[in-house]
Amino acid sequence: MASRFNTIFNKKSTGFQRRSEDSPIKDGSIEAANFEIDHVAEKKLVRKFDLHIIPVAMLLYLLSFLDRVNIGNARLYGMEADLGLKGNQYQVAVSILFVTYVLSEVPSNLVLKKFHPSRYISTIATLWGIIATLTGVTNNFGQLVACRVLLGVVEGGLFPCMAVYLTFFYTRNELALRIGYLFISAAVAGACGGLLAYGIGHMDGVAGQRAWRWIMILEGLPTFILGIASFWLLADDPDHAWYLNAEDKALMQIRRSRQTGQTKSAQEFHREDALGAAKDWKVWAFCFAQFGTDTMLYGYSTFLPTIIKSINERWTDTQVQAFTVPCYALGAITYLFVARLSDRQQMRGLYSVVFGAVSVVGYGILISNSTSGVHYFGCFLVAMGLYVVTGLALAWLPNNCPRYGKRTTATGMQLTVGNTSGIMASFLYPTSEGPRYTRGHAVTLAMVGYATLIFGFMWYWFAGLNAKRKAGLEDDKIAGLSEEEVAELGDKNPRYVYTI
Repeated sequence: MASRFNTIFNKKSTGFQRRSEDSPIKDGSIEAANFEIDHVAEKKLVRKFDLHIIPVAMLLYLLSFLDRVNIGNARLYGMEADLGLKGNQYQVAVSILFVTYVLSEVPSNLVLKKFHPSRYISTIATLWGIIATLTGVTNNFGQLVACRVLLGVVEGGLFPCMAVYLTFFYTRNELALRIGYLFISAAVAGACGGLLAYGIGHMDGVAGQRAWRWIMILEGLPTFILGIASFWLLADDPDHAWYLNAEDKALMQIRRSRQTGQTKSAQEFHREDALGAAKDWKVWAFCFAQFGTDTMLYGYSTFLPTIIKSINERWTDTQVQAFTVPCYALGAITYLFVARLSDRQQMRGLYSVVFGAVSVVGYGILISNSTSGVHYFGCFLVAMGLYVVTGLALAWLPNNCPRYGKRTTATGMQLTVGNTSGIMASFLYPTSEGPRYTRGHAVTLAMVGYATLIFGFMWYWFAGLNAKRKAGLEDDKIAGLSEEEVAELGDKNPRYVYTI
């Protein structure tokens, strides 16, 4: 085994060179200190991942988000009247999805490796494509609720699974940008949802069907097709990636071993790691902060057409849909730029606080007694912070959980608690409180504000702990332990440096 690795490592084309001949290979991992990685080869490897993983992941999440929130566009094209919805039944239909959605997130992460990522992700995508399409043929409130409940069951596992799946391939220095691509997909879904609704709206009456039905049907069918295709497009992990050769896979082992705590054992699921996530106050802090930011994410994404319509009621539904597009575009561009900076500088807290504050200002403007132009400007400010403050946290927490069992459980918990806010957000903008929707804006402002404060505290805490570890003030915790035992400590290892 060792001779085979020596042969591979001595080839310059593999992307790294051997520094010593007696470097040990223990527990399937390789001492990173004994190899110098060729960064050109590593960049080529990362580009392969970007080419084969990111487009599929972005399309899946784009369609997922579109199928989840297109009920907001359907509302503008007669859904409530056709289904006979009364009182708060529309809000109930929107919110009920999140009940089953959040209940499926942690279990999905726990079974991801057992059922194989390619099979599991493909299965849930295909099923939600079928359900989303059938939503277009519902005829009453009960049928609509049934579809929303089932949609939450199968769709809830996608984002947590994708967030963990990306950690199989990317290092902590690369993760925020790649998770950022998923949030850009959400922004594109918001923009495309408006454009598609505008286009499909002209199909009102085709085959005797209302436009909102065509919106559901035509936006659900692509998910069904991509779900089937993703079985062959996605690899389970780097070791089984059909697009990597033996040298790429060997280089991937080196990339893992460079990161503190990334031992072979640490990349397997251990019950103790999962329990460790549930007992870690830092994980819960991120969960509660995510609840605050997701309140904004779901309230804004679902009700942006309603919010813009309320700014100037003389605008037509077509104009409203068009006015949503620049908001989502700015949100996507902002997050892409910030995610690159965040990965390069390995700073999550600073940007979470700054852009959380930007969104707070945006909601303050929406609450103010101002002109329609100023209120529309407030929508742009909210969008600037929306994806940054929501998305960076989903890279920040797994960055600081090197052991797979803790990382997958913590991510599932973060998303479960966060997405619970979708239930509340569905009731923040009832028709009866239009056109100002002061309560909805005020509640969202408060939720984003408290989340921003939590992120600021975590930034301060991690920076202080890193300083203590650098000064050697925690070295007593590993006294008497072997190197192998120290390497298995994960983020409790005094040599582990937290991403701030």
